[in-house]
Amino acid sequence: MVFKNYYKILDLETSRVSIEEIKQAYRQAAKKYHPDLNVGDSLAEERIKDINEAYKILSVPSSKRKYDRIWNSKFEKGKKAFSNKTEKGQIFKIFLGEKEEKKEKEEIYKSYPIKGENVETKIRVSLYEAFYGLEKQLSLKTIDGKIKTFTVKIPQGILDGEKIRLIGQGKPGKNGGKNGDLLIQIKIENDNKFKLKGYDIYTDLLLTPWEAALGTRVLVDSIDDATKVYIPQGIQTGEKIKIPNKGYYRGKDTRGDLIAVVKTVVPKQLTKQEEKIFKELNEISKFNPRADKK
Repeated sequence: MVFKNYYKILDLETSRVSIEEIKQAYRQAAKKYHPDLNVGDSLAEERIKDINEAYKILSVPSSKRKYDRIWNSKFEKGKKAFSNKTEKGQIFKIFLGEKEEKKEKEEIYKSYPIKGENVETKIRVSLYEAFYGLEKQLSLKTIDGKIKTFTVKIPQGILDGEKIRLIGQGKPGKNGGKNGDLLIQIKIENDNKFKLKGYDIYTDLLLTPWEAALGTRVLVDSIDDATKVYIPQGIQTGEKIKIPNKGYYRGKDTRGDLIAVVKTVVPKQLTKQEEKIFKELNEISKFNPRADKK
């Protein structure tokens, strides 16, 4: 069997160290190779396992003495005797005994820094607020029942369903671990005038019967200005007019489209002259919108 050099793993140059020095060396090594600082690094993951294993052996005086005796009896005179290729679990069985192995591993887990859980919540913002961006106050109840207020900066052009992360504002960590994060999901609410669909913004374009029949030019409001558009003769209710680059933010310099949906509106009350004209039109017009339905 080969053994690991636990003193070297903890960056200790000699075995003649106190338990307090071992603890200090462990804390420094554990911080250096902590998973949060070495995300995706498999070598760091293996290293932290070795560090925990070394600490558990060397921090217990009885197991440290056994370890030192084997070192001195088998590997004195500076021979290369320790390596990182030991069989998993064998060191625990030699120095702590098989009955203590499970207990010691449980103790490692209990003392290992654990990051706190993330907390998730949702907030609703209007389409205008999401388009222009703003700072919003958010009050949440903490685990101890107190109310905590956060200032949330909502960036211009945030997408529906996107999450804002407030680092360290989640549940507390354990054993010195970092706090979790607060994740705030954004829900964009439409209003009576504008509706967001993907990157496009939809709005109703209300026309009089004569505007729809004769064609015209009208101003169409977008979320940030107004644009004059041409209405062709005979446009029908439900048809759509696309106004490019007047929708929601698609990227830093590009936007979706404004889609104006035509709705023909008739007056609820007619003047005497309007009523006369409509009656004359009814008599002379041969147009029958129901003819195609027969």
